[in-house]
Amino acid sequence: MKKLRDKIEHYMLEVENHWKVLAVAKQRLLTKIFFGGYALLTVIFIINVFISTSQRSNTMSIHHIDGISKKTLEKDSGQNDTVNSKVKE
Repeated sequence: MKKLRDKIEHYMLEVENHWKVLAVAKQRLLTKIFFGGYALLTVIFIINVFISTSQRSNTMSIHHIDGISKKTLEKDSGQNDTVNSKVKE
């Protein structure tokens, strides 16, 4: 685990040194490109949410929880009959 942490730390130092070597104008350009990509993905996601929620077929039914489902009880009861566990006395 320590070797993995050391490798990650070494990689991060190399990346940081590479970033510092770049010219300031190049750093600003790359920062603008990264921010533009992030903003574009955010806008696409928001538009996708608006489109999916504006459809009339998109409905959600909310009901009260009445208790444990009968199907799970039937399923569990069948499994409990097949298990023969011995208890030490």
